[in-house]
Amino acid sequence: MVGAGPGGSAAAYYLASEGFNVIALEKSRFPREKVCGDGLTPRAVREIDLIGLPTPREEGWIPNWGLRMVGGGHRLEFPWHEQDSFPNYGLSLARASLDHRLAEHARSAGADVREGWFVTGAVRDERTGRVIGVTAKETDEKGRKIGDEVTFTAPVVIAADGVSARIALGLGMERKDDRPMGVAVRTYFETPRHDEEWMEGHLTIWDGEPGKSNLLPGYGWIFPLGDGTANIGLGTLSPHGQPSGLDHRALFDGWIRNGITDWEIDPDAPTAKVQGAAIPMAFNRQPHYVPGLLLVGDSGGMVNPFNGEGIAYAMQAARRATEAIVGWRDATDDVAAEAALAGYARQMKDDLGGYYSLGRVFAELVSHPQVMKVCTRYGLPQPVIMRFTHKLLADVYEPRGGDWADRLLSTLTKIAPAA
Repeated sequence: MVGAGPGGSAAAYYLASEGFNVIALEKSRFPREKVCGDGLTPRAVREIDLIGLPTPREEGWIPNWGLRMVGGGHRLEFPWHEQDSFPNYGLSLARASLDHRLAEHARSAGADVREGWFVTGAVRDERTGRVIGVTAKETDEKGRKIGDEVTFTAPVVIAADGVSARIALGLGMERKDDRPMGVAVRTYFETPRHDEEWMEGHLTIWDGEPGKSNLLPGYGWIFPLGDGTANIGLGTLSPHGQPSGLDHRALFDGWIRNGITDWEIDPDAPTAKVQGAAIPMAFNRQPHYVPGLLLVGDSGGMVNPFNGEGIAYAMQAARRATEAIVGWRDATDDVAAEAALAGYARQMKDDLGGYYSLGRVFAELVSHPQVMKVCTRYGLPQPVIMRFTHKLLADVYEPRGGDWADRLLSTLTKIAPAA
C-alpha cells in the first residue's frame, strides 16, 4: 500500500480485516496537514460507518444537518434527508485529525502502517512487466531521505499516493487532458459561529469587483469545526485541466474580506497559513488497474467534479479494491485471479463513470461566465431547480426509488457514457 490517507487507510483496514498481510507506506508522519475543506457529506459518512470508525461529538466530530447555498442575493437551506442509502447528516473534522484516526483504525485491524517512508517507484517483473512491489526510503522528522533504498515486494500493490500519483507517473500513466482539474485554497479563522451545524457554500466567486467582473466556475465554503474555528476556502474549476492563470490567494483574500462579513472573522488573523492544492477530477488518470497495481483515490483522479469532494470516493474505491483482491485470493486459477483484479476498474466505472461524465459536461458549461450569470440569476430563486441542483452537486440521492429528483439523477447517470 502506497499512502495512508483516507483511501490507503480504508483499504489497509479492509484488507487486514480480511486476513491479508498489509504494509502501508506513508511519506508523512501523523498528524499532518492536508489541504481539504474538512467537511464530510452523508456519502462520506456512509463510508466511515462501513469501516466501523466511531464518530462521537466529544472527540471533535461535528455533525451538520444540511447545506446552505448562498449567492446572487439568495440564501437557501437544504437539509440532508433520511434515505435508505445514506445517513441524514454530515460531519466535520479537521483533516489532520481525520487521517490520523483512519490510520490508527487500520492499525487496530492489524495493518502495518509505517510513517516516514517515501516511495520512490514501482518494481516490475522483468519478464512480464507486472508490478510486484515498490522501492522506498525512510525519512527523518524533517522529511529528508535517510539510509538505503529498500524494496518491498507484494503480489498486489495499491497506489493511494494522492495527487502526485508518483507510482502511476513512473509507469507512464499520464493524466487525461480532457478532464477537469480544480485548484483549492483554504485556511482556518476564529468565528463566533464555529458550532453552527450547517455546511455553507457560496456559489458566486468573482475575478474582480463583485457584480462588475466575471463569475468564476467554482465556489467558496465555510465548514464550522466546533472548536472556535471554521475551515474557510474556495476552489475553482478548469474544464480541461489547463492552468487558469488565476491568483487564487488574491481571489481568496478578496472573498473573505467582501463576501462573508456575517461570519465575523478577522481576515488579517487566520489561525493557520493559507495553503493550496490541485484537485484531480473525473477519472483523469486511467486505467485504474494495470497488472499487479490498483489506483485508489486522487492517484486515479477520483474527485467529484461537481463539488471537489474526494474522501468519500477514495474510501469507496478502497472498498471496491478490497472486493477485487478478495476475489483474486479466492480464484481457482490464474486466469480467474487476474480477471478478479481487472474487474476493479470496470466496477469503478460502473459506480461513478456516468456521474463523472455528467460532471465533465457541468464543468464545461460553468466555465463560461455568461452561463454562470444565467444560472445564478434565474436558477437560484427557483426552489425546485435548486433542490435538484443540491442533490446533483452533493451526489447524495437515492439510486433506487426516492422522489422525482432521485429518479431523474439515477436515470441520467445510467445513460451517460462511463468514459
